[in-house]
Amino acid sequence: MRRTSLCYIIKEDKVLLLYRNKKENDANEGKWIGVGGKLEEGETPEDCMKREVFEETGLTVTEYHFHGVIRFVSEMWDDEEMNLYSVTGYSGEINPSCDEGHLEWIDTCRVFDLPMWEGDKYFLKPLLEGKPEINMVLRYEGIGKDEHLAEVTDE
Repeated sequence: MRRTSLCYIIKEDKVLLLYRNKKENDANEGKWIGVGGKLEEGETPEDCMKREVFEETGLTVTEYHFHGVIRFVSEMWDDEEMNLYSVTGYSGEINPSCDEGHLEWIDTCRVFDLPMWEGDKYFLKPLLEGKPEINMVLRYEGIGKDEHLAEVTDE
C-alpha cells in the first residue's frame, strides 16, 4: 500500500492548486490537485506534507490541520492511504517553476469546475467548508479511461 500526504493551502477565499502538466507518465496529468506526495523511508505523514509543500511551492508551513485519512482502492493502481491536511499559515514566496506543474490560487467557488479526480470532490468540499475530521474510502473500478468512482464510504 502506498502512503502519501496531501494538503490544500488556503488563503482567504482561495486555495492553491497544482495543475499537473509537466511529468511524463503522470497518473495525475491534466488534473488540478492539492500539494503532496509519497512518504519517504522513516518519514511521518506530517513531515512528508511539510517537505512536499516546500519542494513543490517554496512555502514553509507554519499552521496546519490534519483532517484524517482517505483510502483509495482501485483495480488499476496500488491501494493508497492518504493523510489529508489543510494549511492556513505559511511563510515564503511561491516558487514560479514547480517541477510537477502549474501552481495557481483558485477562488473556492470555482474549484469544482476544474478537471480533477472524481473522488477528490468528496473530501475537498468538506475540507473547504472547515470540517475538522474527514475519513473515507474511495473505491474506483475499471481500467484506464473506463476507470470511474464506484463507491464512497465514510469511516
